[in-house]
Amino acid sequence: MSALTDKQIKNAKKADKDFKLADGGGLNLFVLATGTKSWRLRYRFDGKEKTLVIGNYPDVSLADAREAREAAKETLKSGRDPQVVKKIEKAIGKQKAADTFEVLAREWHKLQQASWVEKHASDVLESLENDVFPIIGQVPVRDIDAPMVLGVLRLVEERGAKETARRIRQRLSAIFVYGVASGRASADPAAVVRGAMAPMKKGRQPAITNLELARQMLRETWKKPSHPVTKLGLRLLTLTAVRPGTLITTPWTEFDEIDENDPVWVIPPVRMKLLLQHKDDEARAHLVPLSTDALETIKVLRSLTGRGPYVFPNGRHAHKPMSENALGYLLNRAGYHHKHVPHGFRSTFSTNMNERYPADRQIIDLMLAHTPKDKVEGAYNRAEHLERRKELAQIWSDLIITKDMPSAQELLTGPRKNLKLVPELFSAAEATQ
Repeated sequence: MSALTDKQIKNAKKADKDFKLADGGGLNLFVLATGTKSWRLRYRFDGKEKTLVIGNYPDVSLADAREAREAAKETLKSGRDPQVVKKIEKAIGKQKAADTFEVLAREWHKLQQASWVEKHASDVLESLENDVFPIIGQVPVRDIDAPMVLGVLRLVEERGAKETARRIRQRLSAIFVYGVASGRASADPAAVVRGAMAPMKKGRQPAITNLELARQMLRETWKKPSHPVTKLGLRLLTLTAVRPGTLITTPWTEFDEIDENDPVWVIPPVRMKLLLQHKDDEARAHLVPLSTDALETIKVLRSLTGRGPYVFPNGRHAHKPMSENALGYLLNRAGYHHKHVPHGFRSTFSTNMNERYPADRQIIDLMLAHTPKDKVEGAYNRAEHLERRKELAQIWSDLIITKDMPSAQELLTGPRKNLKLVPELFSAAEATQ
């Protein structure tokens, strides 16, 4: 039997019924009545005659079909069924196609989030969705190399977010290590690029600690047109020295429980910067004594946002908390970019109070939710030195908020903008002005 030629195959026309053209060695070209041409290989395995469908012509050329025939013969010699081997290879191919970086990353994230607090888990996934998935999310994990990873990180660095780029690199590295362990990656290209990242000057977050300069900063920020809720948020942040992220996510339920005769804000441990195993320990709730001015600020805020779930709602989505950037942007507009950040008010409070009351250093640390390093874990007492903390809270309020500054109520009538962004929350307040 003579072997087929390319010309014969091309000239083979459809007929009234299916027919085949033999090439030898069990390889045949089947020509269906529809005109479709496909390569099939007849062989015997385990005493039974079987057929292996190789593929359609011209997608599979004559040379490719013959190569597949010889490969099938080698498979038979090794005692394996070519048909079964093809099914396995097809399944492996589908699995490889599914092993994109995004698939692997989401799987890794799902496994890790059980050991993370909700906020951190959300931050990690958001950074991947914003900065990584749009670029390499659909690329097979094994095809990602160091230059590709570095390219992703460079885009983050170029917008000035060097610290964010470093955190993303760490997350990428953890994902690749997981991929290696689960057999879907062969290396960790994110580890290789560590030394190629843009250098970053380490240091504390910028903060103005001089008392008079801090007062002047408050005067400048309150003169700037801004949403009243943002200004009141900055005021309460100054007075309480809590972490900005804790402040902006405060639900009204926490302030609803405050006793006006003994005003203490109880922040549950689940919202504090604690190890995951301490998040359910009610003894670790943070107690924040409120000065007269802080209590007044909360009352004014209630007139604005008291009908919503959050004290500081998002300007466009009332049932989401304000972005921490809102406070930072207000400081920036007042001329304090790279000079003071929202977190810096904790340093302002700490520096000034420790200078004036060095004997109260431990108590001031408690007010900042800093657990002394020598404290025994099991002996944590949230109410420790509470009476003195109340005194210091009022002293700080009297120091930082001077009589020439506007009151919390007066901030409502000062330069403002965007008051109607969330009308269902603010309409009542406007009606009273």
